[in-house]
Amino acid sequence: MPQPLQDLPWRALDREALEFHFNPRVSVPDFARYDQERTGLNEAALAECSPWLDIPYGDHPLHSLDIYPAQPGAGGEEGAVHVFFHGGYWRALDKANFAFIGGALAERGITTVIPNYELCPASTLDEVVASARAAFAWICANIHRYGASRDKISLSGHSAGAHLSAAILSADWNGDPSIPSALTGVLLVSGVFDPSPAMMTSLNDDLRLSREMADRNNMENCTPRLKAPVTLVAGALEPAHWQDMTVRYAEQLRRAGYAQVDMHMLPGCHHFNILDGYLDEHGIMRKAIPGAAGDPS
Repeated sequence: MPQPLQDLPWRALDREALEFHFNPRVSVPDFARYDQERTGLNEAALAECSPWLDIPYGDHPLHSLDIYPAQPGAGGEEGAVHVFFHGGYWRALDKANFAFIGGALAERGITTVIPNYELCPASTLDEVVASARAAFAWICANIHRYGASRDKISLSGHSAGAHLSAAILSADWNGDPSIPSALTGVLLVSGVFDPSPAMMTSLNDDLRLSREMADRNNMENCTPRLKAPVTLVAGALEPAHWQDMTVRYAEQLRRAGYAQVDMHMLPGCHHFNILDGYLDEHGIMRKAIPGAAGDPS
């Protein structure tokens, strides 16, 4: 069972400490430079991979996704698909900021899909989660039209995107025949699996979380269903209470009977530079995405 809210150690923190532990932009003050440094990589991916851009999966303006096709002659398992959900604390950023991930994986022969999803405060967290699940359902039902297979899907997400990936694992898909019975792998990077601490920070000006909404969307309260090998990573330089969310969700997966749950605290990494792990062919993160790692050297 999840630890009672009143017993969680972060409850004893004052407002300044809560901001440090649960608002990554406070713990990494120069956070903006990491997106800026990836601008060239994003532009190269868009130019070289010929992605299908802004494909709608629903009627909302943010219900769109980009597909980076597996590059010819790249090797990899035929038909393999990877779906990546970006972070931004459910309130910021865009799929275009993460084109570099699509480019890196497409070069390994993996068709990569990067969705947008609804954002707070225009939408509630309930609606954000629903839109991410809708994107995943659309991918499962339609990815065969883009030369890939719904039976070879892996999934990852960073920060809020890791939370949305966990929400996909916990969804009741009601026997939808387009949803695979299992995923080939799941990578959860620096996840914010419990929204409750954000209620105590300045972030809630945009998130507008109520206690009931936070509880509904706390992945420690949701039973994961869609099976897969799962790798969880966080940065060794991230605040301890942020790391603890990864530790607790790993235990949630184990309690739910997931047979393969690996967890790593990556040395030298904080909340923003940890994304460089998607570019390291021999690193833990790439090894968690079937077919994405380089040949052993």
